[in-house]
Amino acid sequence: MIRSLCSARQSCPINAFDASALAASRSSKEGRSQSRPAAHRRIGVASLSGILYIVFSLLLSSCGDEGRETGLSDKELALEAPDGHAVELSWDDLIPADWQPEALMEEYDADNLHDEDPRAQELMDKLKALWAEAPVVEALDKRQVRLPGFVVPLEIDTDSISEFLLVPYFGACIHVPPPPANQTILVTTPADQPYVGALFDTVWVEGRMRVEPFSDELGDAGYRIEAAEVSLYEEL
Repeated sequence: MIRSLCSARQSCPINAFDASALAASRSSKEGRSQSRPAAHRRIGVASLSGILYIVFSLLLSSCGDEGRETGLSDKELALEAPDGHAVELSWDDLIPADWQPEALMEEYDADNLHDEDPRAQELMDKLKALWAEAPVVEALDKRQVRLPGFVVPLEIDTDSISEFLLVPYFGACIHVPPPPANQTILVTTPADQPYVGALFDTVWVEGRMRVEPFSDELGDAGYRIEAAEVSLYEEL
């Protein structure tokens, strides 16, 4: 089961995210030559189950019993972190409170649909439209932020990574379809400080958030962090 990183805030600590995803990430790093895909590209055709994986990943991102959190409040977004420190975000914070793809899942009773059901294709079309129109949180623009995620390099044939997509769950853009744009961040490092690592490494990223769209064959990003500081994720 594809799992999102848990909320880094409030009652669910970041080190509670799915252990299997972290183990897979570490295994990938230890065996890079064996684990790299032959073609580094976005999955072209997604089944209903693939789309459901992504939606359920979004729902699981807060780990709690009450489902997805609504992210930072307007009041919290208006506050600057003390002493210029970065605001630690969860992936929920990147989703506007009124954007709720789970409502569409409930409307179609997605748990009981299968790929051959005509309504399944109708649901997939509507979900794809939702993904394409995924809104961002404008208040995050120019904020100094910090959050964890998985690395999807734009170029796979190098260990020196200066540009990558940061995504909330293991396998995104390669093994399963990409997340919506409001759950994808384009990360660039300083020219002389590339991140040395591999596909699906689990990292912390810190830097100035910009609300700017980016499109690539691997996926679309609604945010970017430039001149980012990137470090391997460490359990607290």
